[in-house]
Amino acid sequence: MPIESVFPRLEALLPRVQKPIQYVGGELNSVVKDWDEAEVRWALMYPDAYEVGVPNQGVQILYEVLNEREGVLAERCYAVWPDLEQLMREHGIPHFTVDAHRPLGAFDVLGISFASEMGYTNMLTALDLAGVPLRAAERREEDPIVLAGGHSAFNPEPIADFLDAAVLGDGEEIALAITEVIREWKREGSPGGRDEVLLRLAATGGVYVPRFYDVDYLPDGRIERYRPNRPGVPWTVQKHTVMDLDQWPYPKNPIVPLAESVHERFSVEIFRGCTRGCRFCQAGMITRPVRERSKAVVSEMVEQGVRSSGFQEVGLLSLSSADHSEIGDIAKGLADRYEGTNTGLSLPSTRVDAFNIDLANELTRNGRRSGLTFAPEGGSERMRRVINKMVTEADLIRTVTAAYAAGWRQVKLYFMCGLPTETDEDVLAIADLAREVIRTGREVTGRRDIRCTVSIGGFVPKPQTPFQWAGQTPHEVVDARLRALRDALRADRAYGRSVGLRYHEGRPSIIEGLLSRGDRRVGAVIEAVWRDGGRFDGWSEHFSYERWTGCAERALAGEPVDLDWYTVRERERDEVLPWDHLDAGLDRGWLWQDWQDALHGEESVEVDDCRWNPCYDCGVCPTMGTEIQIGPTDRSKLLPLTVV
Repeated sequence: MPIESVFPRLEALLPRVQKPIQYVGGELNSVVKDWDEAEVRWALMYPDAYEVGVPNQGVQILYEVLNEREGVLAERCYAVWPDLEQLMREHGIPHFTVDAHRPLGAFDVLGISFASEMGYTNMLTALDLAGVPLRAAERREEDPIVLAGGHSAFNPEPIADFLDAAVLGDGEEIALAITEVIREWKREGSPGGRDEVLLRLAATGGVYVPRFYDVDYLPDGRIERYRPNRPGVPWTVQKHTVMDLDQWPYPKNPIVPLAESVHERFSVEIFRGCTRGCRFCQAGMITRPVRERSKAVVSEMVEQGVRSSGFQEVGLLSLSSADHSEIGDIAKGLADRYEGTNTGLSLPSTRVDAFNIDLANELTRNGRRSGLTFAPEGGSERMRRVINKMVTEADLIRTVTAAYAAGWRQVKLYFMCGLPTETDEDVLAIADLAREVIRTGREVTGRRDIRCTVSIGGFVPKPQTPFQWAGQTPHEVVDARLRALRDALRADRAYGRSVGLRYHEGRPSIIEGLLSRGDRRVGAVIEAVWRDGGRFDGWSEHFSYERWTGCAERALAGEPVDLDWYTVRERERDEVLPWDHLDAGLDRGWLWQDWQDALHGEESVEVDDCRWNPCYDCGVCPTMGTEIQIGPTDRSKLLPLTVV
């Protein structure tokens, strides 16, 4: 039966809210399919504001992949701001999709993509507004299956009570597989109800259904074990890896937002995965192995995407885009193709040691020269050895010297504060590095308008990385170090005014740490925060540390654990971690050894990029049945032959 649009009721409220355009829909390349023609219906949510969520690659890819399948419908939704939330509650309007303004509760699946844990309270708002019970155990047969994906899904335990299921890794193939399981179940007349379809999904070994796993705790609060509570449910759930990206050239027709968004460009993912081995980087660890797109397919995707969207900037995306084995040919080919047009190119992610001026010149041939961004991450060379970010001060100075000499005037440097083994001196070394960048720039150009912006984020230990055992640095220590750095730069009369400093205080990082490494007991904290008004916790103007700490204290009062237990406490090797039953392919012993190597500081063992060096036996390729895929364009594979 047709599902009516809520827009007639919504439209009258829009003049009363900020940025009403974000709720209207109808964007170029959006899709509205016939409800009655679809057998399986997905609502795809990015749990943040429209301006943040609409450019998200994961949602855009799944939106196209699902809508291309016959008998399948997919629509998008985003978090609504508190002003509209209040009006929707007053007028009884359920949470809706932006494509056809259909209520979320009518869909078969509500798929939520979590790039960050700070969107968890927004998920609860969406469920509540949709009339879907917050807790999976209380859902009715007609409620959608609430499914989590994205990087945060590699530890979904803090929101396990609110999820029906979670998937790890690449979404293209598993989304279609889930669709077919649901389609078949519905064609059979939905036998066994909700439990039966979830059991079918869990039995594949690629969908995690939290309710089918029990958790036992030790008296001191640590986890004793996870165990399946149903026959046919596997002990571990594996991540999904798409092995030939050329077969999945999405998005082909990117959504062009009606309102301003955080990325006004068409983005093409030129490769997936990273083997640089930065110990802090969850994205690099969980997306292994490296799989490159061929330069021919990249070129075709750019041409199709620009033609269908009209975007004037093309972003060549990956975790380290200059590392693509054919990046020079790709950049030159695209620069030749779009020379004399309004279309510019950018590499949003570039390593110091992979950057070269020839590449930068190709990328800026058709546009203005904005600033260059590099991420040394650690202020001192000792710190960079600890995190396996093998960039020396000489590397950085050599790169910025070339950039300034070639006409750039602004460089942005990104660092983290609160890293394992970090000292006050390591953070103050950031000031020394910034001064040297400015001094060098003035020297090679003879100009005084050289600028360097230092941006600093708080380090949060993440699951499935060598730092998953680390104790988080207390926020008071992080803030004291950042103040000392600020004062050191302000006191420098020669160079201080040429260095801009931007940083986030340490308290939000502590809450992110709670959510990233928490277990099921943290779900009570999240719900308490939400009931106390927590929304948009990733936005500084909405975040309240006091709300989180107060709710954590009350929600965990009867448990042998507290906020510090989840955050600043260092874990032992044999402790069962909340994500140990979720397999990213990484060998736990390898991760532990890399953590021990990091603690050696100056003597830390360097882990080179296994694309070009012998295999370091992280475990991903044999465990996942995958292999590194890199150029040249004939799709040949270059694999390490020996394990060290």
